[in-house]
Amino acid sequence: MNVPSPNVEEDNGEGDFLDESDIINEYDVDEEDLPDADEEGGSDGEEEFDGVDDSIHIFTGHTGELYTAACSPTDATLVATGGHQDSLSSLSFSADGQLLASGSLDGIVKVWDISRGELKCTLDGPSGGIEWVRWHPKGHLLLAGSEDSSVWMWNADRAAFLQVFSGHGSSVTCGDFTPDGRTICSGSDDASLRIWNPKTAEIIHVVRGHPYHTEGLTCLIVNSDSSLALTGSNDGSVHVVNISTGKVVSSLSAHSDSVECAAFEASSRRDGWRAATGGMDKKLIIWDQHSSPRCICDHEEGVTCLQWLAGSRYIATGCLDGKVRIWDSLSGDCAKVFSGHSDAIQSIAISANRDFLVSVSLDGTGRVFEIAEFR
Repeated sequence: MNVPSPNVEEDNGEGDFLDESDIINEYDVDEEDLPDADEEGGSDGEEEFDGVDDSIHIFTGHTGELYTAACSPTDATLVATGGHQDSLSSLSFSADGQLLASGSLDGIVKVWDISRGELKCTLDGPSGGIEWVRWHPKGHLLLAGSEDSSVWMWNADRAAFLQVFSGHGSSVTCGDFTPDGRTICSGSDDASLRIWNPKTAEIIHVVRGHPYHTEGLTCLIVNSDSSLALTGSNDGSVHVVNISTGKVVSSLSAHSDSVECAAFEASSRRDGWRAATGGMDKKLIIWDQHSSPRCICDHEEGVTCLQWLAGSRYIATGCLDGKVRIWDSLSGDCAKVFSGHSDAIQSIAISANRDFLVSVSLDGTGRVFEIAEFR
């Protein structure tokens, strides 16, 4: 489990940062050793919260808002990162769990060696803030999308720049390698999806115009066999694109406001794909290949993030009301509501053993909730 947790002695009004000598702390986590959420203590930045708190642990020490969380794919480690000169926008573990990448609005990507507990390398190049970072599924190639309309790729083992992908007309808000590692997909505020050859940086397909999005892309996911990309937009639309042909194969219409997050069901199904999207219209919508909503799950406030719990029928959502909810994707019923945060949730992540969910919030805290019953 991972959330950034800087310990700042005083707030000078210029932001909360660490010296590089203090940027990583790593701990082995045992469920029995986690302190109760109601233990005394906390950060000066944590808002007072008098309601129910269902978390089993609270990460404190921050004096500012939290925007991103990530869990190691191989074990249960807690890592604190710092050294950036602006807000941390994205965190991502390599597939083998050895490296952690942190991207910041300062335009810098830092790579941390988890086993050594130290900074491995600093990667620069983009002239704008980093929107997201993603690892190649089979190695230590790192991809980052920037506000300067470009996508950058480095070899993290050698701290070497490899490619820059240029062509978008605005900030690259979302993107990733396909699971087979053979293709890159990126979406932008210019309302386009671009599909790239990672070796040559050549554009394979550009998807834009009718019947695609009319406003900027907010989220992008690729299914497990690397055949389909699903994208959401500020215009409330959702589209499924065939990666090989660059053609829109499904247009999913049900959201009435910006679509903020999306996920394909991880396991393949004989009856086709299923996906989930969440938006500012206060809805989680579960879709199948027939392009019609299977379930519409209403929330009290907008849905900011979601995770499909791997190997199960359940979906977790994080919301503007500070709640984490667990939904049954077959029935559309809300199976659990986790309280504890006092402000909007920005990111959620699931531990490798699928026993815990980590959420981070604008209230300046990260919280851990136990979800083993939903495996």
